[in-house]
Amino acid sequence: MAIEESPLGAKEISPAPPPLPGPATRNYHPRGLVMNGTPVRGYSCVSTATRDLWERLFDEGYRADVLINTDNGGIIYAHASFLGVASPVLKGVLKRSRTRGLQRSISIRGVPHDAVRVFIRFLYSSSYEPEKLQNYILHLLVLSHAYVVPHLKQVCEFRLEQGLLTVENVIDTFQLALLCDAPRLSLICHRLILKNFKVVSATEGWKIMKESHPALEKEILESVVEAETRQKERARKLNERKIYLQLYEAMEALVHICRDGCQTIGPHDKVFKENQGPCKYVMCKALELLVRHFAGCKMRVPGGCIHCKRMWKLLELHSHLCTDSDACRVPLCRNFKRWGMKKEKKDDIKWRTLVRKVLRTKSISGTPFFSFE
Repeated sequence: MAIEESPLGAKEISPAPPPLPGPATRNYHPRGLVMNGTPVRGYSCVSTATRDLWERLFDEGYRADVLINTDNGGIIYAHASFLGVASPVLKGVLKRSRTRGLQRSISIRGVPHDAVRVFIRFLYSSSYEPEKLQNYILHLLVLSHAYVVPHLKQVCEFRLEQGLLTVENVIDTFQLALLCDAPRLSLICHRLILKNFKVVSATEGWKIMKESHPALEKEILESVVEAETRQKERARKLNERKIYLQLYEAMEALVHICRDGCQTIGPHDKVFKENQGPCKYVMCKALELLVRHFAGCKMRVPGGCIHCKRMWKLLELHSHLCTDSDACRVPLCRNFKRWGMKKEKKDDIKWRTLVRKVLRTKSISGTPFFSFE
């Protein structure tokens, strides 16, 4: 409580003004007041009794000394002490305002009367009605930024991020976030625009923005193209990684077949045991069929058989990976090693690049699978 000198000279007792917007109390929760661990309806960072007292003072306008003029001839009664403490901008406006008798007059225009009322009420009690906040959230975001009320600005940003941001209002919100210095909100809006560009570009907000801010439209379109390019590049790299992983697994299975002989699949005349588990090498079955075809094919000339050509490339890749060709049991390993020394530098660089990418795809622990030492 504070004792102040009234304009008539008499001392009167008025309730203390609300705290400056800043870090919330320990009961703060962005979605409401927390009681016993459960958020309650609305939002407040003060006790219920104090909040009700301040709201009653605002609703009744008891001894109000400020008239706030709004659009369409609306008037809101308020108290200079509350406005000045809650907003440094309003404090400066009040100092420059005209005085009519014992009252000062200021104007807040450009937003609906009810939005201004919700804004002034928040300055008194740091509370709001969720329905009204939802109806005027963009106006309140602008007011909180213009009059430097960071606590309300934080609430508006949080509520937009948690469900009030839609494809219909994302363009308006994005523009306001840029103007109101809300980087996190602008980033979320930008991501939503890129994710739902086809729908967003058909909204009324996009059409208005296209006419009023063509430069911003150009920036968004450029970011859409960049996002699509990055997505295609990411898909290409994932596909390449998948291919390199398959080559790696094929090399493992090739060594397994030639060195150990697959006890599950081959040889072709072996009686399969029902209680025997499947081979641990993923590519073993497909590769063993390819090896058998390569061993018996009569068209093993270059380009004569697509399956043999594929097997030929796998054997050549193995030779570049193998660390001990003399002890290797994979067919033609030593021959490919010798032929590789006679290759042109350009072809050798291609094979080395492929080997490096294959090895990078999957880490190798212990002795490499292509070593037989």
